[in-house]
Amino acid sequence: MLDFPNAKINLGLYVTAKRPDGFHNLQSCFYPVKWCDALEILPAKEERFEMTGLPVPGDPASNLCLKAYRLLQQDFALPPVHMHLHKVLPMGAGLGGGSADAAFTLRILNKLFELNLSAAALEDYARQLGSDCAFFVQNQPVIATERGDVFERFSLDLSGYACVIVYPGIHITTAEAYGSINPKEPSCGMEILLKQDLDVWKTVLHNDFEDALFPKYPELAAVKEKLYGAGAVYASMTGSGSALYGLFKAGEVPATLVFPEHYLVWQGLL
Repeated sequence: MLDFPNAKINLGLYVTAKRPDGFHNLQSCFYPVKWCDALEILPAKEERFEMTGLPVPGDPASNLCLKAYRLLQQDFALPPVHMHLHKVLPMGAGLGGGSADAAFTLRILNKLFELNLSAAALEDYARQLGSDCAFFVQNQPVIATERGDVFERFSLDLSGYACVIVYPGIHITTAEAYGSINPKEPSCGMEILLKQDLDVWKTVLHNDFEDALFPKYPELAAVKEKLYGAGAVYASMTGSGSALYGLFKAGEVPATLVFPEHYLVWQGLL
């Protein structure tokens, strides 16, 4: 069974408090985009996991796809599988690629072996794998709170916009990003901010990690400025970085918007 784990972008991201467990509470809107990895899982005589595409650092045995498989295997005695992940989404970019791979593994296994798990049950498994994994089970716009794993469905349709995502090749770890954050409550709730006209998001919607990381990595600020200079209605860093995105009215992404060859750039309709 083949599926395509997709990325997400953050529309605003506010780090509101440090938690007793060492994590942070946040408020953000998660929105799915169509930039994807590819993941195939087939029944097999013996367990096998392989990766192609972008290199993934670390031991393949600790990959989130395998962790997701073993999590379900504990409860359902799953047979061996052959799993092939083709990695397209960059790591350390704030796009949720690894989390999407894990959630889609759960989704595929649920269908492949007819486990009949509900979306809520899949989300409970996904939360054991990472803070934002559960989002990719239903893959619809949400307001995310607490660790980014508590969701409220939010009606938001950006299908009339094109999105340009730019990854400048700067890998920012979660520890580095959060290490320089000063948590604070936003001036008002995410729902109020997002219900304003998109043309004013530039002045009211913010990602707190930009304050922490732009001074350290001026290249990120330069990408955001370039997106606005090309006519983006709204531009921001996503997650804890380092990818940035710009939202453009459909058909208005200029052909002159180019970036250095070592950047990864994706463009598509939302």
